Amino acid sequence: MFKLIASWAIWKLIKKIGIYFLAISLLLVFFFKWVPVPITPLMINRCIEQKSNGESLKLNKDWESLDNISNRLQLAVVCTEDQNFLIHNGFDFTAIKKALAENKWKKRKRGASTISQQTAKNLFLWQGRSWLRKGLEVYFTFLIEIFWSKERIMEVYLNIIEMGDGVYGAEAASQKYFHKSAAALSNQQAAAIAAILPNPLKFSATNPTRYTLKRQKFAMRQMRYWGGKLNYDDLQNSKDNL
Repeated sequence: MFKLIASWAIWKLIKKIGIYFLAISLLLVFFFKWVPVPITPLMINRCIEQKSNGESLKLNKDWESLDNISNRLQLAVVCTEDQNFLIHNGFDFTAIKKALAENKWKKRKRGASTISQQTAKNLFLWQGRSWLRKGLEVYFTFLIEIFWSKERIMEVYLNIIEMGDGVYGAEAASQKYFHKSAAALSNQQAAAIAAILPNPLKFSATNPTRYTLKRQKFAMRQMRYWGGKLNYDDLQNSKDNL
C-alpha cells in the first residue's frame, strides 16, 4: 500500500512538473515572438568565464530589427549555415545524413544544425552535448517553427548569435569588424562575417585564415547563385535554387 501511494505521489509530481515546464516554455516562446532578447544563457556563461579568468567583462550587443540588418548578411548565413532554411520545418534531415557520412572520415567535423536549431539552443538552453540538452533543443526548435515566422527566427538569430569575443549579433559584429552598421554591409563583408560562425572565438572576419577565406568565397558564389537576395515570400524560388 505504501509503495502504491509513493508511486502515485511521484507520478503526480512528475505530471505537475511537466505541466509547469510546458506552460513556461510556451510563455517564453510567445514572449520572445515579439520582444527583443535582452540576454541569453551563452552570454551569461561567457561573462562568468571572463570573470573567472580575471578578464574584464565583454558584452557587446545591439538589437536591431530585421529591416536594419542587411539582406546580404541574411543571405550569407543561409548560404553557409542552412541552405534549406526557407523550406524545412526546423530540421534538415538530408544535411544530417550527409554530415554523419562525412564525419566518419573527415578530421574537421561537420555540423548539421539548422538556423532554427541554433536559435533555439542559443536562446533557451545551455551549452553542452548531453542527450537532455539535445532533446530540449528539438523541442524548442519545434515550438519556434510553429509559432514564429522565418523572418522572426532570422531576426533573433542575427541578434543573439556569437560573432566574436564578447560580440553578439549582426550590429555589434559589423561595428567591430567594419565600423559600419549591419544595414550597410557589402556582399564581401557579409560573407566574411558568415564565414567565421563555426568558431567566432577562434576566427576573425578581418583577419581570415585559409579556412575562413574558403568559406567566404563559397558564400559569395552561393549568394550570386541565389540572385543576391533572400526572399522570404518566394519559397518556390528557394526550392529551385537548392
